[in-house]
Amino acid sequence: MMLTLIERLSDSAPPDATLTLPFQVRQKSRFRARLDDGREVGVILSRGEILRDGQCLRAEDGTVVRVRAADEAVSTLRSDDGLALARACYHLGNRHVPLQIGAGFARYLHDHVLDDMLRGLGLEVLSEQAPFEPEPGAYGGGHGHGHNHGHDPNHQHDHAHEH
Repeated sequence: MMLTLIERLSDSAPPDATLTLPFQVRQKSRFRARLDDGREVGVILSRGEILRDGQCLRAEDGTVVRVRAADEAVSTLRSDDGLALARACYHLGNRHVPLQIGAGFARYLHDHVLDDMLRGLGLEVLSEQAPFEPEPGAYGGGHGHGHNHGHDPNHQHDHAHEH
C-alpha cells in the first residue's frame, strides 16, 4: 500500500522516515517517489511552495516524513570579494537562475554556459555534487509571472535575456 503525503507541517515533529529529493522534484506539489527506506509514496500538496530541506510532511495515516535535499550537480562560486559575488548574483538573477546564496558563496544547478560567463567575469567556478537549496524569492513562494524558469537558459518567452 502506497503512503500518501498530504500536509506540510509547520513544527518539526520527529520523523518516522526521510525522503531525499533533488531540487527539480522539490518544486512540484504532486509526484510519486520512494522514501529513503524504499517505500513508495505519493505526494499531494497544495501548489505554490517548494519543499525545503528539513521540512516535514504528514501522511494520511499520520506518518511524518522529513524532506532532505539530495546531492546533485551544482556550480559553486566562492569569493571573499563581496562586489564580485554581488556582480555574479546580479548576472545570474538577470537570467532567472534559481540561486543559493550563502556567506562567501553562491550556487546554482550546473550549467557550463553560465560557468563560462562567470569565469569571464574573473570568478572561480567549482563543479561539485552538493544539496541545492535556492533562495525562495522576494515573495516567499516562487516565481510569480506565469512561466517556468527552470534550469534551461535557452527558454523562450516575451522578455529579453542576454545568453
